[in-house]
Amino acid sequence: MTMSSRNVAAIAMGIFLVALPLFGSDFFVDFVMTRTMMLGLAGATLVFLSAYGGMVSLAQWLIFGVAGFAVGNVVAESGRGLKLGMNPWMGVLVAIVITTLLALMLGALSARSTGIYYLMLTLTYAVIGFFFFGQVTTFSGFGGMTGIDPPGFFADEPKRLYYAGVALSLLAYVGFRLIARTPFGMSFQGLRDDPVRMSSLGFNVQLHRTLAFTLAGFVAGLAGILNIWWNGQIDPSSISISPTLDLFIIAVIGGIVHLEGAWLGAFVFVGANIYLRDSPLLGRIGGLIEDRILAADRFNTVIGVVLLVIMLVSPDGLAGMIARG
Repeated sequence: MTMSSRNVAAIAMGIFLVALPLFGSDFFVDFVMTRTMMLGLAGATLVFLSAYGGMVSLAQWLIFGVAGFAVGNVVAESGRGLKLGMNPWMGVLVAIVITTLLALMLGALSARSTGIYYLMLTLTYAVIGFFFFGQVTTFSGFGGMTGIDPPGFFADEPKRLYYAGVALSLLAYVGFRLIARTPFGMSFQGLRDDPVRMSSLGFNVQLHRTLAFTLAGFVAGLAGILNIWWNGQIDPSSISISPTLDLFIIAVIGGIVHLEGAWLGAFVFVGANIYLRDSPLLGRIGGLIEDRILAADRFNTVIGVVLLVIMLVSPDGLAGMIARG
């Protein structure tokens, strides 16, 4: 049986990611690529819902953040939050259960909405989540939580966290593609194309959408757990509108109809965020800090220009451009 060029490219990329720590710099692996794996994993859930189900969700980052808050409340021994001081692995279990149940509830509530109404409803979820964790000091407050340590296996071992991100990313990529070929996945794509006809054929439209959103939420929760282990702190601004839209931008840059685009867009976004901020040329556009560093608001302008150029050249993102090339 012959493999498609897409499968060959995916296998080659997997091998490259596994071997990267052997020749890549510590900063590039531990910061750039580890962050890319986390954001790509979260972005893949958005792409999965959009590409296969026509559901453009802006609630994925909320679920991503809720996983971090859950781990923080369970693991942290001091500071804000519940301060339960439990085993970090217990924090993982609690976070997965909470995020999956949250995704199930939000998915069921929004299952009857479509198009722009679905997008706006999921954006409302994100706004509610931001104010909930900001105002309910029992679980966080606007000051957030710090000192959230990962399990001992990952403590002071950034390469292990990178490999965890790679492993989960590969599993999510393969899993989403396999699910798309199952009867559930095929009917889910049918709902994307013509939900009225699928409903008349006896398919439960709301149930399919709810289950798909729950699956995506489960994966987004895993990405959020990796993020809190990597970052060690979280606050409500981490799940505000700005990072919520950043995840959407990541998916669009990479190609919101291509699953691979989630990680490609994350790599471009993280790389630009790190390397363009130190560009003297871009800094002189405006918003210059300490004579060299690009200000945050000007970075948003730059990434907006990058997004505009990509959309003009390739409406289906960088992954679409590569596929056509």
